[in-house]
Amino acid sequence: MQDGRAPRIKNRAPAAIQVTAEQLLRDAQERQESQFRAPKQRVEDFEELHEYRGRKREEFEKRIRQTRSSIKEWLQYANWEASQGEYARSRSVFERALDVDPRSVQLWLSYTEMELKGRNVQHARNLFDRAVTLLPRVDQLWYKYVYLEELLGNVPGARQVFERWMQWEPDDKAWQAYIKMEQRYNELDRASAIYERWVAVRPEPRVWVKWGKFEEERGKLDKAREVFQTALEFFGDDEEQIEKAQAVFNAFAKMETRLKEYERARVIYKFALSRLPRSKSAALYAAYTKFEKQHGTRSTLESTVLGKRRIQYEEELSHDGRNYDVWFDYARLEEGALRDLREEGVTAEEEERATNRVREVYERAVAQVPPGGEKRHWRRYIFLWLYYALFEEIETKDYERARQIYETAIRVVPHKQFTFAKLWITFARFEVRQLNLTAARKILGTAIGMCPKEALFKGYIQLEFDLREFDRVRTLYEKYIEWDPTNSAAWIKYAELETQLEDFPRVRAIYELGVSQPALSMPELLWKAYIDFETEEGEREKARELYERLVKISGHVKVWISYATFEAEPIPIPRAMREEAEGEEEEEVPMVEGDPVRARQVFERGYKDLKSKGLKHERVVLLEIWKAFEEKYGTAEDVVKVQGMMPITSKRRIVDKETGQTVEDWDIVFADDEREANPTTFKFLQMAHAWKAAQAKSGGASTTALSGFAAAAAANANANGNAESSNSNGSAQQSAESTNRDARDRADDGHSDVASSNGDGD
Repeated sequence: MQDGRAPRIKNRAPAAIQVTAEQLLRDAQERQESQFRAPKQRVEDFEELHEYRGRKREEFEKRIRQTRSSIKEWLQYANWEASQGEYARSRSVFERALDVDPRSVQLWLSYTEMELKGRNVQHARNLFDRAVTLLPRVDQLWYKYVYLEELLGNVPGARQVFERWMQWEPDDKAWQAYIKMEQRYNELDRASAIYERWVAVRPEPRVWVKWGKFEEERGKLDKAREVFQTALEFFGDDEEQIEKAQAVFNAFAKMETRLKEYERARVIYKFALSRLPRSKSAALYAAYTKFEKQHGTRSTLESTVLGKRRIQYEEELSHDGRNYDVWFDYARLEEGALRDLREEGVTAEEEERATNRVREVYERAVAQVPPGGEKRHWRRYIFLWLYYALFEEIETKDYERARQIYETAIRVVPHKQFTFAKLWITFARFEVRQLNLTAARKILGTAIGMCPKEALFKGYIQLEFDLREFDRVRTLYEKYIEWDPTNSAAWIKYAELETQLEDFPRVRAIYELGVSQPALSMPELLWKAYIDFETEEGEREKARELYERLVKISGHVKVWISYATFEAEPIPIPRAMREEAEGEEEEEVPMVEGDPVRARQVFERGYKDLKSKGLKHERVVLLEIWKAFEEKYGTAEDVVKVQGMMPITSKRRIVDKETGQTVEDWDIVFADDEREANPTTFKFLQMAHAWKAAQAKSGGASTTALSGFAAAAAANANANGNAESSNSNGSAQQSAESTNRDARDRADDGHSDVASSNGDGD
């Protein structure tokens, strides 16, 4: 242990005597030394008593000399003298302490408490008198003084003390204590006079309310009304003072409600609410709403709820004036109130006031113009103008005012940056409803000339179409296409119009112009519409020509699939033949059957085209559709042929150019591609799949659909005259042995290895 290391313990066996934690704590407690306690002294005679008192006094005197400003030492000294019955000496100590700190409340209270314990009542009175004279703002001294006088039954003396106290205008608790004392002795008139003096000193609403409730509780209802009326006269008609006096109005109305004077209460509420702004009278409105729910009619209750909602909306708008959702709700609220008034059959003056209130809301709302020049900030705002104009048109029938609103809204919007087609179209339709077609056309023409937009063209075209002005519709479509020739939807809609008008040469001319455009947005829609038109007309040759043009331009797999499906499915007979057969009263349109042979040729052409482009996934999609087609229209041999063209999934080993490492990647391998690229390997795999299929058939197991290689092998076997299975198996094994070596050599040279998707390899 001398080198600082822990001692090495040799014997780790448990001790014979085990010591618990409880035993350790108990031993520690027993071994603690007892604290020093002063010995108890027993006084046997007066000499020892005098000696004890003299010794204690010397100790106290020494302590107060050392800490003269410590009131605690003075109090201990004085209370000890009082405990010895030496009241004169105790008074002397208290007086000496008061000379040190005459404003110590604790000292005065202890001094008076000592006198009261000694039954020296007059001394205590004198002390309280001195204390309140010196410290008149200390309420505790006054409360003690009043309590002493009332405890002694000296009510006039307590009243006199309160009067001295009230001259200092203390807080509300002092006045309430004075009033409660008078109530305890049933001096209600004196209490009423004290209330009057109280409101004169502190004319606050809560004081007036307490006075009015006091008069009501003692049955002086006229006096209570007089108190509330005096309070309302005191506060006057100033808005700020009325806001301050809401509690008075509320208490006055509630008193009248308790007295079943409901009309008086309603007048009081309305008087206050009419002179207060809506944002500052939420509490009063809540009380008024509750009153109307209990004692009002349906109309008064609804008006109260409307007022409360108005306050809520005004408060929200004060925080954010451009919160257009709140403006929408506010305007709907006022419009609903106007409709309710009309249903109730109110006077014209009241209806006019409600109408002006709605207009005021809309005017305030549209004045909140969005900041900046971004359209997203204006989307909600512009609907305020639209709703305002519709209100004037529908509700008030003021058409001239509605026209002015539309014109003002158009002037407000910065059309050089952006515009709103809905605004122009709604304005134009308003003029149509006023039978002013010239103005409506002028509005939309101005909009297209100032800020052309797709929605404006569509709206103008729909308007003229509803009016059956087809020449104007054609002119508008020409302008529309001239403005945006890349819009495929515009060409399609123009052609559909001519189709409805049965001008078919014009339809074909429009489609031809459309598909000849060098740039088109979503041209496939326009080609599809053109082909569907020719199909509906029963012109299979023209539709076929369109498909041929489209596959040359696009060559997409969907185009080939649609082309083949078109050739296979029936189409209606030509329109000329349909018109001749109309007299025969046939319910269904006769159909011309499709040609599966042509469809199969299209599939083959599409497959070759996609193969030449190296599009493997597209070839798979085409083969799936082709297979479904053959299952529906072809024979079993056709289905097997398409099945033989199906690919398998292979794992290919390639060398990564960046890392130089050999990695494996999955690829789609087609039978014909493998036949052309690696004829020896293809023959080997073909025979292996055929051998496996033969083994599965001889074993009686259920087989699934053959892969492309197995189907090709089956097709070749059928073509060779169904050779015996034993010879086929032998030849497959011999081919496997010879080809396996070639495949292994190519794998060593870095060529691809092909494995079937179900995990069977060579």
